[in-house]
Amino acid sequence: MTFSIVAFDPEDKAWGVAVASKFPAVGAVVPWARAGAGAVATQSFANTSYGPRGLDLMMKGLSAQQALDKLLADDPEKDSRQVGLVDDQGRAASFTGPACFAWAGGRVGPGYACQGNVLTGEQVVKELEHGFLETEGDLPTRLHAALLAADRAGGDRRGRQSAALYVVKAGAGYAGFNDRWMDYRVDDHPDPVPRLGELIEMHRLYFGKSDEAQRVALTGEPLAEITNILKRQGYLKDATPFKDAFFAFIGNENFEERADPAGQWIDAPVLEFLTRKFGN
Repeated sequence: MTFSIVAFDPEDKAWGVAVASKFPAVGAVVPWARAGAGAVATQSFANTSYGPRGLDLMMKGLSAQQALDKLLADDPEKDSRQVGLVDDQGRAASFTGPACFAWAGGRVGPGYACQGNVLTGEQVVKELEHGFLETEGDLPTRLHAALLAADRAGGDRRGRQSAALYVVKAGAGYAGFNDRWMDYRVDDHPDPVPRLGELIEMHRLYFGKSDEAQRVALTGEPLAEITNILKRQGYLKDATPFKDAFFAFIGNENFEERADPAGQWIDAPVLEFLTRKFGN
């Protein structure tokens, strides 16, 4: 009872899944991805073994369709399943069992597979596809745009509850120690897809880095604004040097890598966020 998209970005060598449902914590069930192998979305009375097994099969060299055929052949309850796969080369496949609740179906193209069941209509997967194809940007941006387009086209006919985004890319995880580029879930929310978008933007804010052209010198108005924030938040007191107060504040807000510890500059997106969050 879900709609999802699995996709591959050949330029970034990234694979991902975006999913939404009137079901709690859909991100704990549907999305699976592995850098160098592909991505899988398993839903509609989901057989969660399709995730790791599908990735293992594609890692061994099977195409998305070959892996799908193998998964279905081994499942006596396949008629109730829905699944989408994309492999290491962007070949995609989707399956909707005849016992899935209407409206149910999918659309497949180069590098992506869209699928959904218990939807308000076919327009949901059409908009899922259009949102992905018509959006520019990296894979997380395009996946979320697809999900939002489908959600606003009607989505799950029972309503809204949860959404998730899972994207992998070699070495793209925190500090480069794993491949988990983005892994965000909204497990129970009245409007989860927009909230998921907010989490993606937070990820870019906290884990991204602006180029030097976007650095704002802490002089004039920007300095005055930061100084006022430091005073209001209790960091800057009469005997406290500005540099020390700024360093403590930036550290507590987890922006050490997007500001000068000596208080000479700050990235423009971070300044905008802090002004919005703490300014009057």
